[in-house]
Amino acid sequence: MRVLVTGGAGYIGSVIAARLLARGHDVTVYDDLSRGHAAAVPRDATLVRGDVRDAAALREALAGARMEAIVHMAALAEVAESVAEPERYHAVNVGGTAAVVVAATASGVRRVVFSSTAAVYGEPDRTPIEEDDRLAPTSPYGDTKLAGERLLAAAAAAGDLDFTALRYFNACGADGARGEDHEPESHLVPLALRAAATGDELRVYGDDYPTEDGTCVRDYVHVVDLADAHVMALEGLPATCGCFNLGTGCGDSVLRVLATVEDVTGRPVRRVAAPRRPGDPPVLVASNERALATLGWRPRRTLAGAVEDAWAFIRAHPGGYADGDPV
Repeated sequence: MRVLVTGGAGYIGSVIAARLLARGHDVTVYDDLSRGHAAAVPRDATLVRGDVRDAAALREALAGARMEAIVHMAALAEVAESVAEPERYHAVNVGGTAAVVVAATASGVRRVVFSSTAAVYGEPDRTPIEEDDRLAPTSPYGDTKLAGERLLAAAAAAGDLDFTALRYFNACGADGARGEDHEPESHLVPLALRAAATGDELRVYGDDYPTEDGTCVRDYVHVVDLADAHVMALEGLPATCGCFNLGTGCGDSVLRVLATVEDVTGRPVRRVAAPRRPGDPPVLVASNERALATLGWRPRRTLAGAVEDAWAFIRAHPGGYADGDPV
């Protein structure tokens, strides 16, 4: 299949591009490189630099390579930033998804896999979270992802395309030469690994939650497992239409993650207590039964394995990606 991966120079998108290539698909990455890295794009993929909001440029990319499918990853994805800049998030995330729908429809591309998020649930009513639970985002980021799902659902109802929306929980880990390189970094695993490497203090936001050790519990899923779910969804469409949680079904607290980082690195993580962040639920854990039943997907990698892979990436790329050829 000939596949366009929007945002394919980003953390998860680049791993998806690599896994698609490994399955024998032809891959074109479409990315403006504002947050992605050209060096993360697989060597055998074609890189087209463009703005996801530009429907004409998207149509050109789709038509030029006679694309058959789209994995739509391109988005802004920081909750706190979305609170500070809601208009920008709406323009990029909702406007970008609208442009993808317009371009796909105009180009006759029916298969679309959409990068969504557990943030569409907001403060959950129960754990583990199921796909039919209440959708009530508590951040502009979550709002924009839910709006994207609804745009795609409307296009599907009109008969224009078939889509799968994959709602990620907490992505972590690395895939060899591809890992997390964000500036600023906000994800716990790379922050904890950096703290272990440098000896700097790590802030733990909230130690009085109603959990076993007082810290937040999250569902950490390896980036390679996430990428494999996209491949399964894409290859299975239209039978895999719908929305699916991607998580392990188990939760780990912040302190458990820090203990795992210490075990893997053999170094202490100095921590300092900080107040809770607004809108942080005590527990976010996925039910992944629907993904197993429909996609045939189950996570195969552990938290410890994800930390080991992320630590190997950081040691190999202490300053992040260097400018240079794709890998």
